[in-house]
Amino acid sequence: MTDPTGVPDIVLNDGRAIPQIGFGVWRLDDGQSPEVVGAALAAGYRSVDTAAIYGNEAGVGRALRSGPVPRQDVFLTTKLWNDRQGFDTTLRAFDESLERLGLDGVDLYLIHWPCPDRDAYVDTWRALIRLKADGRAGSIGVSNFAAEHLERIVEETGVVPAVNQIELHPRFQQRRLRQVHARFGIVTEAWSPLGQAKALDDPTLMAVAARHGRSVAQVILRWHVETGCVAIPKSANPARIAENIDLFGFRLTAEDHAAIAGLDRADGRIGPDPLTFS
Repeated sequence: MTDPTGVPDIVLNDGRAIPQIGFGVWRLDDGQSPEVVGAALAAGYRSVDTAAIYGNEAGVGRALRSGPVPRQDVFLTTKLWNDRQGFDTTLRAFDESLERLGLDGVDLYLIHWPCPDRDAYVDTWRALIRLKADGRAGSIGVSNFAAEHLERIVEETGVVPAVNQIELHPRFQQRRLRQVHARFGIVTEAWSPLGQAKALDDPTLMAVAARHGRSVAQVILRWHVETGCVAIPKSANPARIAENIDLFGFRLTAEDHAAIAGLDRADGRIGPDPLTFS
């Protein structure tokens, strides 16, 4: 992929690669998606993350088909929503996502939540394995899976997800789950990498940002990069879109990392609990 910003790729366990900084489109209106995603592509993003439940796949697809960057240079992720889990329903839902996107394939397809109460995520994973084998999904992975869910799908299918996209930010660092990912060779991808802006006024992060002459958002995203995660910040503001990818002219110190490590909190989760959400 061509990348003018210096964003590195991370190699997945299937041999393909994903840019370490992507553009998230959660809560982005379908009508504004072509303009905003187009602005992100113009700013240098080469990865876009959407989902069926976001209601903006059509707008994202328009941006990719008509935007400033060739489709083959953009890594596109979308996700299966909970009510479509199951082998056959997953295959149909994937077709519907492609129809909305106006594309013939995606680079990464994820199960959005495990929904353990439904007990369908193993069959759903088998459908994703089929989609990859058919060449319609370049890579396959999961989102919001806990260790027990990962272990079950690997044990029952023998196929390890390329990615687990999870809530991850300075106040919820998911160290134990990241250790499981490392054991399996799964890439950790952070959603809400800025903690939905709740950490932007944190005094510790503000002090780190001041030392580097950077914004708090840049410090947090740089922390994700240096800890080996993929991050997908979202913004509709052109200045912040550009700022969020301008991360490669500075490095955090060991002291910075120690200070950020101290922000982790047991009650830091913002989103739903994957063990109960359905």
